[in-house]
Amino acid sequence: MKTSWRTASLVVSAAAVLTLTTACGQDTPPPADSQNVGASAVPGDLGGIDTGAGAGASTSPDGGTGELAVATNAKLGELVTDELGLTLYRFDQDTAEPPKSNCDGGCAETWPPVLADDVAAGKGIDESLLGEVVRADGTKQLTVGGWPAYRYVKDVNAGDVKGQAVGGKWFALTPEGKKAQEVGEQPGLSTRKDPELGEIVVDKDGRTVYRFMKDQAWPKPVSACTGACLEKWPVVAPVDIDDTKGIRKKNYMTFTRPDNKAAQQTINCWPIYTFAGDKAAGDTNGQGVGGTWYAVRPDGEPVGAPEK
Repeated sequence: MKTSWRTASLVVSAAAVLTLTTACGQDTPPPADSQNVGASAVPGDLGGIDTGAGAGASTSPDGGTGELAVATNAKLGELVTDELGLTLYRFDQDTAEPPKSNCDGGCAETWPPVLADDVAAGKGIDESLLGEVVRADGTKQLTVGGWPAYRYVKDVNAGDVKGQAVGGKWFALTPEGKKAQEVGEQPGLSTRKDPELGEIVVDKDGRTVYRFMKDQAWPKPVSACTGACLEKWPVVAPVDIDDTKGIRKKNYMTFTRPDNKAAQQTINCWPIYTFAGDKAAGDTNGQGVGGTWYAVRPDGEPVGAPEK
């Protein structure tokens, strides 16, 4: 790798840094349940990538990567490839801050690490987002936006993306180091402009997200909605910060509920929910219910709640 590169620990974006925070007393997320995630199933065909490279590409004998490039897939958008047009991937059980690979042994046979040696930033690649991490065996692995990069053994031709969404944990890398998603796919959490409430948070199905005014955010999140309450107000399960759009990243965290040991997402440390009475995307039937339930703004504040 070029010596002018900064290591990934210095260039990881603030978004990655803030994905897991203990500012509100967040529980430590559980360790990865397994590091050897293979590829027992291949998702549906997502089509090829327009790379201009010939078919039948494979890694070079010395394992080099060459010049990274940006290719476009009709369903996934822009992706990072090596000089032969092979797609690069990231693993959800790795970490970007600090950079760490949790794919070894049999996992690394299915998902060969991309070596950092002799890598160059091609057109469309931001060199400042490239770095390296030392693996357990002492080799140096390329990182993009802090995330260790891999190839997939079932990708044999330039443009293949057979590793996309395998096991729900492997995703093609975008030039920013984020997870590639199908074009038009709704993020896990995003915002929409409601004609009456303004900008509010919605889940991947377009359902309105709410806050309960009896909950607590400081010094750590506490949910006052238990038992039968949860049947009407289902909790929002953890959503990766990379799977959000327009949501405040500071104090974006999860916590473990003491009643059922399930993890719940928060925005600015406030527990969030959906409403069983919302039957379609765009419904806001939970707004103001009981004078304690309110739609959530991107910063976690309740819309229209009376001031205390």
